[in-house]
Formats: sequence, C-alpha cells, structure tokens
Amino acid sequence: MEIFARDERDIISLADDMEISDHISSLRYAGIIQHALMPDPKQIKGVISDFFILFLPRDIVSGDFYYTFRDRQKICIAAGDCTGHGVPGALMSILGISFLNEILQSGGCTRANRILNLMREKIMKALGQTGISSDTKDSIDIGLCLIDINSKRMDFSGAGRPLYMVRNGELKEFKADNMTLGIDPVIEKSFTNYTFPTSPGDTFYIFSDGYCDQFGELTDKKFKYWRFRDLIESVQGMNMTKQLSVLKKTFQEWKGKTQQVDDVTVIGFQI
Repeated sequence: MEIFARDERDIISLADDMEISDHISSLRYAGIIQHALMPDPKQIKGVISDFFILFLPRDIVSGDFYYTFRDRQKICIAAGDCTGHGVPGALMSILGISFLNEILQSGGCTRANRILNLMREKIMKALGQTGISSDTKDSIDIGLCLIDINSKRMDFSGAGRPLYMVRNGELKEFKADNMTLGIDPVIEKSFTNYTFPTSPGDTFYIFSDGYCDQFGELTDKKFKYWRFRDLIESVQGMNMTKQLSVLKKTFQEWKGKTQQVDDVTVIGFQI
C-alpha cells in the first residue's frame, strides 16, 4: 500500500498516528493477557448458586481485578482495586493475582484476614517498601470472601473495601479496615476477620470504588455509596443476570457522555 504525504508536517502526523495505533494495539493485547490471568469464575459453581461480575476498565487495561479460587474445602471470591489505573494499575493487579494464587494454592490459609496479612507482607517485600518516605506508595484495596464448602460458613476481610450482604431484603454492611495492602500511613495491625453462617438466598456484593466515585453528566456529582446501597436493595428478587443488566444500565445512564473516572468492578453472588 502506498501512502502519500504533502509535506513534512503530514509525514510527522502520519508517523504519530501510526505510533498511537501501535500503542493501542499493544494495550489491547495486554488487556487480553490481563483478562486471561484472572481465574475462570465458572469454577466456583456448585456452592455458588448464581453470580455476576461487572468489570468495566476505564482504559483498555485495568487496575481493578476480580479473583476466584476453589479447592476441596473452600471457595475464595475477591475484588481488588489497585493504586492507579491503566498500565501501572494493571501491573499491580497481576502482582495481586499472583500472590493470591501462591497463598491459596499452598492450602494453609483458612481465614480471610490471614490471606490479607500475607498478601500485605508479600507486596511490601516485592515493592521494597520499608516505611521510609521515598518508598513507592503503590498498594491494593481488596474485599475477600472465603467460603467453607461443607459448613457454608463465610469469612470476610476487607482492606479498604467492604462487603454488602442482603438477607430477607435487609442490607447489612461488613466494614473494611482502613488499611491497604502495601505501605500505609496508619499503624499496621492484623486485618479484621468476620465469620458468620450463610443461609439459602443470601446475596453478597464486593466492589471497587469506581462505581460510587463516577460523576454524572447531569449532576456533575459522584454516584456515592448511599445511591449504590439503594440500587442494590432495588434489584433484590431479580436473578443475577438481570441484576447485572440493571447495574450496567444505571451506570451508563448516570455517566452519560462524561469520562469514566476510574475502573469499575462489582461482584454479586448468592449462596
């Protein structure tokens, strides 16, 4: 194919366009790789009767990630939110997925907060974070559920990300610790571990902050958590496929033509 340019400025512009195209192609391929590294959610079927995953990267690659794991004794479901978005966030997400695989495949962790404690240690070591001011401040916020397959009891632990449980139409929030996986300005302590029995029909939601932080085209205000809670309560009684459709449509209508400000991840599942 022959390409004609009228002058030097056209040649430079054409070169810039080709460079941008190559960059976008590279990002698209990186996005495919990142998505492939996230475990197949279908492996959690059996104990989990129904679920959905709303995953909307702000850019082609994402600083958010979702995670599922299953062995003979437990199921793990997690939603992570890494510092930044785009390529830096995606690199952190891959680090988080790798450490979760390493911890859970070892078979030694039976408590959700122990998994987060170990992840924090591994992330700080991998990034060389020692507590001095020059350390990189990259980190991961995460909500992590660990379900015992036999007893159906659930452990939850959250680093900056909570869990919503809806039982008999009533929404209850399990609050996250105000700590992150990585270097933190607060005094580090063990993450809180919630343990509770589940009942048939219970519905659970873990999510990043992208949905609630999205600005609306008409209001120029954030969606905020109270609207999100109301939205979650409004979709009860719907199956997970329908809930996903409503959440996605609501987000798109709220955002309108404004730019998406952050990556968005919402996981809903029923026991």
